[in-house]
Amino acid sequence: MILAVVIFALVIGSVIFHFASPWWFTDIVSQWDSIDGVISITFWITGAVFVLCNLFLAYCVYKFRKKPGHKAVYEPENHKLESWLSAITTVGVIAMLAPGLFVWADFVTVPEEATEYEVMGQQWQWNFRYPGADGKLGTADTEFISELNPFGINPEDPNGMDDIVVNAPEMHLPIGKPVKALLRSNDVLHNYTVPQFRVKMDMVPGLVSYLWFQPEVTGRYDILCEELCGIGHFIMRGAVVIDTQEDYDAWIASKPTFAETQAMAAPDLAAGQAQYAVCASCHGAGGEGNQALNAPKLSGLQDWYIERQLNHFKTGVRGQTEGDQYGASMVGMANMLVDDAAVRNMSAYIASLPDVPAQPTIQGDIANGADIYDRNCAACHLDNGNGTWYTDAPKLSGMNDWYFVTQIKNFRSGIRGLHAADPYGEQMVSMATAMAAKNTDDTKEMEDVAAYLNTIR
Repeated sequence: MILAVVIFALVIGSVIFHFASPWWFTDIVSQWDSIDGVISITFWITGAVFVLCNLFLAYCVYKFRKKPGHKAVYEPENHKLESWLSAITTVGVIAMLAPGLFVWADFVTVPEEATEYEVMGQQWQWNFRYPGADGKLGTADTEFISELNPFGINPEDPNGMDDIVVNAPEMHLPIGKPVKALLRSNDVLHNYTVPQFRVKMDMVPGLVSYLWFQPEVTGRYDILCEELCGIGHFIMRGAVVIDTQEDYDAWIASKPTFAETQAMAAPDLAAGQAQYAVCASCHGAGGEGNQALNAPKLSGLQDWYIERQLNHFKTGVRGQTEGDQYGASMVGMANMLVDDAAVRNMSAYIASLPDVPAQPTIQGDIANGADIYDRNCAACHLDNGNGTWYTDAPKLSGMNDWYFVTQIKNFRSGIRGLHAADPYGEQMVSMATAMAAKNTDDTKEMEDVAAYLNTIR
């Protein structure tokens, strides 16, 4: 009797939880409401089977419970019951699968007027490419990928010269127009998913997969990777912004073409050296840094990383958070660089300085630091700590150990990395949090990693 009541209560509770639960569909912002309909049909059919089977089970437990004088009867076959169950099951399976086949037929049939764009996934970031004035995307292949050509666009294909390249994890699309996403992966399996669009598709190395949808509501929505792709899978996030046509046109016009990225003038090292004179008072003439002034070593850092950080200080991505007093002092310095050319010149000059490893100042458990580094850091910053443009990870080996600890603390406490325009900083927040600590002032594991980095410098 008690078991029958428990089963009945389980059924009632499950139904209530299903309708009252916050884990329900996200608001849909594309035309794929038919996908919601298919999922709802599946819920209703499987839900009805769950309720009926468990209520029948509760009935049987109660009806045929052990009683004095009653004896169980074994009935090996019941052809009539088996026929009914087979027929009902067949109808139920067809009812669940058939609507999905019609939706899938729509899903793989792209409207002729759909505009193509490209999504490129790699560990652990998103990049995007749009057709230029000719309306055609140029061919691309991994054999052409380099620091200057991260998309691998074929430099011999004239259709690719005017392609708009967005080397950042945020894409834009116009409202009310069908679009076809061409999906590529540079390394391992990834998956392009926007929950509010109800679309997802795997990205397979060596292949170009696709999906299509039509945005119906303006706003900003998360792009997720829903295919386990390595240690940084959980931080592989991007954003898609649905704009009015006017806003979309303004955004796309602000992005460079592939030809423009390839024709960019070489930086002026002499001009960069002259600009660096202001920085040398803190960071040293050779970029060696000065701990007393909280000025880290700069020599050895990659030019693309220096350029990004200077722009972050200029635009308020860094240096504006409460508690970042040293970052705030960099804001004024960065704003002395009046344009992008000045930032590039300065960055290139700093990157050209001789890389003399910093002297260690921190001691720690090197073996523990090596274990933490291998699990959390090496996938991006490489085993030798030299970093790479491919994962947007700066050099760590040979840099200031005290500055490394300070920045990991800043990431973990929210002083750095939480700005909406700092996606790579957001990734570091998660990684820094993975360095276990009882409180934000506990720096033991950070110091262990810093001590290990000193051994591979």
